[in-house]
Amino acid sequence: MIIGVPREIKDNEYRVGLVPSGAEALVQAGHRVLVEKGAGLGSSFPDEEYAAAGAVLIDSAEQVWGDAEMIMKVKEPIAPEYAHFRPGLVLYTYLHLAPERELTKELLAKEVTAIAYETVEDEHGDLPLLRPMSEVAGRMAVQVGAYFLERPAGGRGVLLSGVPGVRPGRVTVLGGGVVGIAAARMARGLGAHVLLLDIKQDRLYRVEEIFDAQVHTEFSNPANVRRAVAESDLVVGAVLVKGAQAPTVVTRDMLGDMAEGSVIVDVSVDQGGCVETTKVTTHSKPTFVVDGVVHYGVANMPGAVPRTSTLALTSATLPHAMRIAALGAEEALRSDRFLLPGLNTYKGVLTYAAVGDAQGLPSQDPASLL
Repeated sequence: MIIGVPREIKDNEYRVGLVPSGAEALVQAGHRVLVEKGAGLGSSFPDEEYAAAGAVLIDSAEQVWGDAEMIMKVKEPIAPEYAHFRPGLVLYTYLHLAPERELTKELLAKEVTAIAYETVEDEHGDLPLLRPMSEVAGRMAVQVGAYFLERPAGGRGVLLSGVPGVRPGRVTVLGGGVVGIAAARMARGLGAHVLLLDIKQDRLYRVEEIFDAQVHTEFSNPANVRRAVAESDLVVGAVLVKGAQAPTVVTRDMLGDMAEGSVIVDVSVDQGGCVETTKVTTHSKPTFVVDGVVHYGVANMPGAVPRTSTLALTSATLPHAMRIAALGAEEALRSDRFLLPGLNTYKGVLTYAAVGDAQGLPSQDPASLL
């Protein structure tokens, strides 16, 4: 198979879809790997390393997309890349289609076989290709939240750790999944007072066990959320529903109870956000203010630490890439019940029900199409 790795063009996205060692593994398995020149530079992987691995360096994105049978990326394609779509092309990347109506429309119209990292499952029903970036994003959420709490950055001037004689900052984490636990771990490590809310009792028990009761927990309901965010210096939105639009947990009217200069970091933004006032921002302009509350809504947070993120991501995505390259997409999907949920579009048909529900579009069971 011919695998293409174009340079990411999303704002300040420095990750790359395949590291040189991954390219070498594919080449040694008999495949051809095309890498756009400079694709790995943001993650500190120079072109020379790809060439030494046996990849072919290509001058233009157009040629990489045009010659490849499978494209490996990190982030969902953006509008300038839609022209590269064509029937039968295999696209293997993060997609987060639920809030991306135009991208969904283009993938369906061009009959792209789109396999989304974030909906591939494992034997426990977890999301192993999403987990590495969730770990990064959860940790980063507290890191960037702490920065934007500083007065010169627009915050209310709170040091999360506090100092002797001054209480620590208060952090509320909404959601006890991978992102939420990573955020709680980071916030607790800084010495903040941490409260985590979730709708699942078993997750709350798990958080209590992990942190030996050093992270406080509450069941998530509107009354508890309202009280928690009102008392918070930093709120981290970490709500995930597999492949679906994130539910709204923090409503606009709740902001009125928050102190001016407090901060919300909505990690759920790539699925539409769990805060009503969330909107997508970029690393170039990461924040905006609503009712005195600083909002951070960067949808590709891990792109700011690309070396760490790329190494973590590609170690998870490569095994499935090897299987797709060896068997072809259709046979790989047919023979792997864990990869199959990753299929989001196929031959002009939407194959992930949660995306259909979010966009009011019909969908079909992918197994019935293969």
